[in-house]
Amino acid sequence: MKLNQVKLGSQGLIIPNIGLGCMGMTGFEDANMYGEADENEAIATIHRSLELGGNFLDTADLYGPFKNEQLIAKAIGTNRDQYIIATKFGWEIDDSDKVTWAINGTKDYVKKAVERSLKNLKTDYIDLYYMHRLDKNTPIEETVGAMSDLVKEGKIGYIGLSEVSSETVRRAHAVHPVTAVQSEYSLFERTAEEKGVLATLRELGIGFVAYSPLGRGFLSGQIRSIDDLPEHDFRRGIPRFQEGYFDKNIELVKAVENMAAEKNITSSQLALAWIISKGIVPIPGTKRRKYVEQNIEAAGIQLSEADILKLESIVPLGTDTGAPYDEFSMGLLD
Repeated sequence: MKLNQVKLGSQGLIIPNIGLGCMGMTGFEDANMYGEADENEAIATIHRSLELGGNFLDTADLYGPFKNEQLIAKAIGTNRDQYIIATKFGWEIDDSDKVTWAINGTKDYVKKAVERSLKNLKTDYIDLYYMHRLDKNTPIEETVGAMSDLVKEGKIGYIGLSEVSSETVRRAHAVHPVTAVQSEYSLFERTAEEKGVLATLRELGIGFVAYSPLGRGFLSGQIRSIDDLPEHDFRRGIPRFQEGYFDKNIELVKAVENMAAEKNITSSQLALAWIISKGIVPIPGTKRRKYVEQNIEAAGIQLSEADILKLESIVPLGTDTGAPYDEFSMGLLD
């Protein structure tokens, strides 16, 4: 099957209705976020995704740092014009390539960060450039003003924000049209909906991109105990995977799996099809060809209104599945 093309926001960016999250394809500050990765298989996954119409890649300077962008450059080679690349800045990375864990949205840092990403991606333009997190010490107007300059210079095509409130979106959009907002969103995480962010985006004609659309892997059905996670997997440290939540979440997953089995699809495919039915573009992360094939198949699954109601009755809006980050990271959300 070939993927449907959709408008992301109202500024002219056309993308497939499902993207490829590339974060897990490389290590992360001497650790692996989601277990070990194989570079050859990761590159083959990017190529297979393209063959199936999945040319929307999501990365960030933070991942590695820089290793992920460099991997994408290697995978793309001379075929830059066949891909739509989204990357992000904001987590401050110093001149010795160390993450300081501060958020920097100052005008000077925006300009420094984009040049670094262009170099690492071996390209002269980035299709969609996101502010990874809001710098609460810098007015959003300054950050987006600097990003607007990059659009005028042809270094980036479109502006995106990540994990922001409705108020921040409105202030940013008043400076320069915002094309997309990326936040965590899945059956297990609907904060953007609960807080009215999705309604604001619809009102303003801004697209929504969902990362971790499988609830940090829970909805894949591959996790049955904490021991199914690799030893250094960051998920071991977040509330969603800890006592008090883990067993409850597994029960929800089993109910989703039962519904998926009735439709002869996987729980992952059902969870992704549900997101796509809402006009949201999910970017499931994978580093293996077989999963990118399964995920892209999900984009062709049609759910009826009854299907959607049934699924949302299994995991109703407001269900507490546990925080998706530790306390420090939760404090950085807008």
